[in-house]
Amino acid sequence: MRRDDVAAFEIDGQRISLMNPYRGIRKPKQLDAALSILTVFSSSPERRPYADETGPDGYLRYKWMGTNPSHSDNIALRRAMRANLPLIWFQGIASGLYLPVVPVWLVGEEPANHQFVVALDEQQRDTWDRTDDEHVIDLRRAYAERVVRERLHQPVFRQQVLTAYEGQCALCRLRHRELLDAAHIRSDAKGGEPVVPNGIAMCKIHHAAFDNRVMAIRPTYEIEVRADVLTEEDGPTLKHALQGLHLQRIQVPRRRARRPNPELLEERYEEFVQTS
Repeated sequence: MRRDDVAAFEIDGQRISLMNPYRGIRKPKQLDAALSILTVFSSSPERRPYADETGPDGYLRYKWMGTNPSHSDNIALRRAMRANLPLIWFQGIASGLYLPVVPVWLVGEEPANHQFVVALDEQQRDTWDRTDDEHVIDLRRAYAERVVRERLHQPVFRQQVLTAYEGQCALCRLRHRELLDAAHIRSDAKGGEPVVPNGIAMCKIHHAAFDNRVMAIRPTYEIEVRADVLTEEDGPTLKHALQGLHLQRIQVPRRRARRPNPELLEERYEEFVQTS
């Protein structure tokens, strides 16, 4: 979704911009409370001006506008929280491109840290409290982490990676986005971050082949197909979609900062070599 798409939104004949790309928090004059929040895109998330992050309970946090609790934007967010109103959370996936995550709710405020607590679904919203029961806290954290991964990190990661690769498989150039995935180089289970240098745009067949070590990508961006697969005889899919890619280079993003991290590729390639 582009900035112009949300700037031209109309309801009941009135034009209402859904996003404030300059301040992050949007409260239209027609409303008493905030309508949306924004996290800007950055190829280096640690350099964002506002460090929205996950708290120790697994819930996400969204920073105030500045540090003044009486700032009009913070008041607008507080009104949305107290009225239990849903918000749109626009996640930047590239310059001028956004993924809307909707609905989300503000369920708490932490003035000492200048931030609000965000729930991504109704269960998170309805179970938020300040309980000291460690068992309840552990269960809630586990659920929150899964929701954050499924509703936020994975969709945003996929869109960022596909955008970086211009909507095509890095191996075969297939352009049907519905058939494309963002393949992790270092997996979630091993602590891989949902950032573009840890991802490669792949069609579903190449993603499956990559994850199942049928092939690997060297740190030099060359494709290596497993030796036993190279000698197999089968139909045209094996011949053209896999064997034909052996020693070919993948197509990488134009911007160097978005290309696959060679160290992560080396790590993944070593795993491939050890199991081949």
